[in-house]
Amino acid sequence: KLDIHEVKIGEQVYLQGIKTGIEPSTWDVLKNTDAFLKAPITTPQGGGFKSLNVTIRGAFSLYANVRPCVSYAPFIETKHPSMDVVIIRENEEDLYAGIEYRQTADVCQAIKLISRSGSERIVRYAFEYAVKSGRKKVTCFTKDNILKLSDGLFHEVFEEIAKEYPQIEHEHWIVDIGAAKL
Repeated sequence: KLDIHEVKIGEQVYLQGIKTGIEPSTWDVLKNTDAFLKAPITTPQGGGFKSLNVTIRGAFSLYANVRPCVSYAPFIETKHPSMDVVIIRENEEDLYAGIEYRQTADVCQAIKLISRSGSERIVRYAFEYAVKSGRKKVTCFTKDNILKLSDGLFHEVFEEIAKEYPQIEHEHWIVDIGAAKL
C-alpha cells in the first residue's frame, strides 16, 4: 500500500514567517516516511533565506550526491558516445556547509569545512559504489596544490582508503586538469 502525504516547504513557508522554510509538523512527516519525493525548491541567489535543500541534506545525512553521466548514443547524438561516468560529490562539507560571514559591506568570507570523518565517509562511499556497481577506477579531484590543509586532508584520506580496495584502480587529479581531461 502506498500512502501519499503532501507537505509544503520552501518559499511558501518562509513567507509565513517560518525561518527554516519547513514547519515542525512537516519534519515529523518526513522522518516517519520510507521515502520522499521533493519538487524543485526556490532558493534566492545572492541573499535571502538558507537553501532548504542544504537543510534537508544535513537533517537526513544525505552526504553523497551521486550523478551518473551516461551517453544515450545512438538514440541521442553526442560527441562522447561511450561516456559512462559517475560523479560522487560530498554534500554536507566543503563549501556546502554554508558557513558564511559578511566581514564588512565590501568583504564576505566562506569557510571551507573538511573533516577527516566526513572525508572518510564520502571516499569510502565512492569505493563501495565502485565495488557494488562493477566499476574499476575511482578518481579523486582536489585543489590541494593551493588548499594544502583542507584539500590536502581529503587527498590524504583518499590515499589511505584506496589501500583498502586493491582491486579498484585509483588516481588523483588537480580539479583544473581533471575537468579538462573529462
